[in-house]
Amino acid sequence: MKKVVVIFFALALFTLSCKENVRQNDINHEGKIVVYQVFTRLFGNKVTTNMPWGTIEENGVGKFADFTDAALDSIKSLGITHIWYTGVPHHATVTDYSEYGIPGDDPDVVKGRAGSPYAVKDYYNVNPDLAIDPSRRLEEFEELIERTHSHGLKVIIDIVPNHVARHYKGAGNSLNAADLGANDDVSVEYKRDNNFYYIPDKPFVMYQPKDGYKPLGGDNHPLADGFFDENPAKWTGNGSRNAQPDFYDWYETVKVNYGIRPDGSKDFPLLPEGFDKKPFADHYNFWADKSVPDSWIKFRDIALFWLSKGVDGFRFDMAEMVPVEFWSFMNSSIKHQNPDAFLLAEVYNPALYRDYIHIGKMDYLYDKVQMYDSLKSIMQGRGSTDNLPAIVDDLSDIAPHMLHFLENHDEQRIASPEFAGDARKAKPAMVVSAAISDAPVMVYFGQEVGEPASEDAGFGTRSRTTIFDYFGVPNHQRWMNNGRFDGGQLTEDEKELRDFYKRLLNFTVSSMALMGEYFDLHRVNRSRSDNYSSKQFSFARYKGDEKLIVITNFDADNGADFKLVVPEELIKIWNLKDDSYLLTDMLYGHKASLVVKDGEGDVMVSAGPLESFIFTIAN
Repeated sequence: MKKVVVIFFALALFTLSCKENVRQNDINHEGKIVVYQVFTRLFGNKVTTNMPWGTIEENGVGKFADFTDAALDSIKSLGITHIWYTGVPHHATVTDYSEYGIPGDDPDVVKGRAGSPYAVKDYYNVNPDLAIDPSRRLEEFEELIERTHSHGLKVIIDIVPNHVARHYKGAGNSLNAADLGANDDVSVEYKRDNNFYYIPDKPFVMYQPKDGYKPLGGDNHPLADGFFDENPAKWTGNGSRNAQPDFYDWYETVKVNYGIRPDGSKDFPLLPEGFDKKPFADHYNFWADKSVPDSWIKFRDIALFWLSKGVDGFRFDMAEMVPVEFWSFMNSSIKHQNPDAFLLAEVYNPALYRDYIHIGKMDYLYDKVQMYDSLKSIMQGRGSTDNLPAIVDDLSDIAPHMLHFLENHDEQRIASPEFAGDARKAKPAMVVSAAISDAPVMVYFGQEVGEPASEDAGFGTRSRTTIFDYFGVPNHQRWMNNGRFDGGQLTEDEKELRDFYKRLLNFTVSSMALMGEYFDLHRVNRSRSDNYSSKQFSFARYKGDEKLIVITNFDADNGADFKLVVPEELIKIWNLKDDSYLLTDMLYGHKASLVVKDGEGDVMVSAGPLESFIFTIAN
């Protein structure tokens, strides 16, 4: 008996410790956050030519101004709280803006014709493609920030600290600080306050193209000559130390130096033990009197500049390739200026999750390697819902920090043949993503109308909406309806899909239970409920008087009829007496009954293919 008591006490302490760790990042929001990621250059484009490798004149481009009041109203009505405007900072592009005093870029080190948004060439200005008048492009973005805020939406943009464009030129540096690399000692591979790493005495050598690749698809351009002047060569963005990067390296970018020596050792102060349990303010105070690498200061100033413009938060690209101590410095500085700033990071190594949350002070990380990858395999008919409870258990201490998604600019479109071939297969996965924890959930523009990304864009490949080319997004354009943003050209199937997302996301942002406790129903039903299979998944959520039972059927071909067991433990938590309780589905209004007898409950469920229920219990 003593052993049982000791184990129970240890588990209780562990649970309290986990909850305390969750609180360390001072995440304070009452309801669910729902992020709508838009690829800004593509969002408002009305041109439907879609010529592979097409120019801006041939294929068109979206503008900041395309986010009209009607567009923002429609986004807001979907149940969105935050818009992530992807591709805003000025990145390398082949399009000529020299008449505006913008230096041109060499197509040999630009991916696509429009260029990668993750090869930033000036952090103090915005992509001229996005402005009606490129000479006042920053003002046009400031107007978009104000317009977005007027609709009750928060603004997120990218910062890419790990790498910058091969030809970085911070022409818009309003702080009058030295440009990245301007004061570097290029005679050495490494120095703490150099912004880049160098390969002394070796010039950059162009990669060897593969698979018949030619810049601009082979179109003539005076700079497309297989040569780029960089001497000495810099390390490439993904860490390649070769003067001639491989074609599959991030050859269009260079690696930023954060005080990590070439042997991997750290050339900066380290946080004292126990700082993983300290709040932002303590991290900020720790760094206040410390000497840190120059790149730390430059990127902090970049973030503070955008906060001063009204940006509400950042998505940090490839955060795990930058030392976690920098993030303590960076994020505590951001939170010092704006305690409510939204901080989302791309971290793919689960072993690093807790360091980047508790030491690096990230609010949120992508839940890709566990939740997304598992849901993808289930949608493809290969995986089992039996894998999901273990993921919930493994991430239980950091669940509020793990943002869920089914699509983003890096991932395949669900409707593409390469993924699931049918956008409807996302419906049960989307219910799970939105309802399984109190963490944010994200939707990528076009996902809600089943965009399949089936065209050949040029540098971009089918199945992913291109981030490198000037292009249109057909399903999204049908919703846009020539700027009316009313879905007037959508098919009936596309309208039904968007209606599903609208119902789900609006409930998501209004439900307090989804910010409360989680209870697994899957395991008990797999062992005790006939006809409940590895293609179904269920759980409960509750907070205060709101009690939810969530049931999903991932089977695309067959319905599922079964008796859902609601175990005695949950019945006791909910303080339900033996009786029959009316259940109402918050998606489509379906009714069911929870019958409690001898302290245990059951619900008769009849779910169609890909059907889900979010049942609430009438008090």
